Amino acid sequence: MRFVEANGVRVSAVGVGTWQFGSREWGYGDDYAQREAGAIVDRAIELGVTFFDTAEIYGFGRSERILGEAIAGRRDQVFVATKLLPLLPVPPVVRNRVAGSLRRLGVERVDLYQVHWPNPIIPQAPLFRTLAEEQAEGRITNVGVSNYPLDRWKAAEVDLGGPVLSNQVEYSLAKRGPEAEVLPWAQANDRIVIAYSPLAQGFLSGRYDSAHRPRGVRTGNPLFLPENLDRGAELLGVLRDVAGAHQATPSQVALSWLLRRPNVVVIPGASSVAQLESNVAAGDLELSDEEDARLTEASDGFHPTTLPAALPSLIRARLGR
Repeated sequence: MRFVEANGVRVSAVGVGTWQFGSREWGYGDDYAQREAGAIVDRAIELGVTFFDTAEIYGFGRSERILGEAIAGRRDQVFVATKLLPLLPVPPVVRNRVAGSLRRLGVERVDLYQVHWPNPIIPQAPLFRTLAEEQAEGRITNVGVSNYPLDRWKAAEVDLGGPVLSNQVEYSLAKRGPEAEVLPWAQANDRIVIAYSPLAQGFLSGRYDSAHRPRGVRTGNPLFLPENLDRGAELLGVLRDVAGAHQATPSQVALSWLLRRPNVVVIPGASSVAQLESNVAAGDLELSDEEDARLTEASDGFHPTTLPAALPSLIRARLGR
């Protein structure tokens, strides 16, 4: 198992994202929530995974409860991260939300408490001052942010009065925005970038094309529009080529490419224990510099249609037209 170390924290480079635990929008059903999700956590711990990421909004708290039940009795083996949805991030509300997450997770402290999105209206200083108090009182070990531009990440550190350990951002071969500012700053300042959707919700798996598109929550992702699946053909072709050379899958190659970047942790979700095992195995896949360059070049040439340009096509897709 590969690990990432930053600011005194050591976590597995491959973690487990748990948005799908108990969230109906993924369509996995009750059997998944009641059985498979726990089995995924069990197997991940057996394989040496320490990092588990959830959020209070996932399944409206159900993801936290499922994860909490799965790690019961093994608290010292895991690094638990959850997230606050800052709709009204005033001190009494923040304290109540921290307490709610701890209760659902069944823990006395959370290893990483992240602000899920920056609030565009309410000043953030009182929020981070409250989180500093929660740290001082032992309910939070580390504070993180998610979906934060670099300037607001830096400002959060000033407001907290200490390090904001991590920034959880969308990052993959299909979406490389963090490389402009967020990732270089993290690498230079002993911080962590947590890459969510590291497989672009399955776009990089090679399973889909314009004639075979996913259903469910992913129908709202512009990457799965027919024109974007066609535009991604070259990138997906390179992923398949590199995967073939390693007897691996395109998904494993896409994760391995991210893991070559210092200070990056990936948190793919898993629909089954087998998929979890495949994700974890990506941590042992060693790409060559030449393969890395080929993948990067193919990614550079991928220019998908994005919102708002993709909105009409997304509406038609939702309507089945």
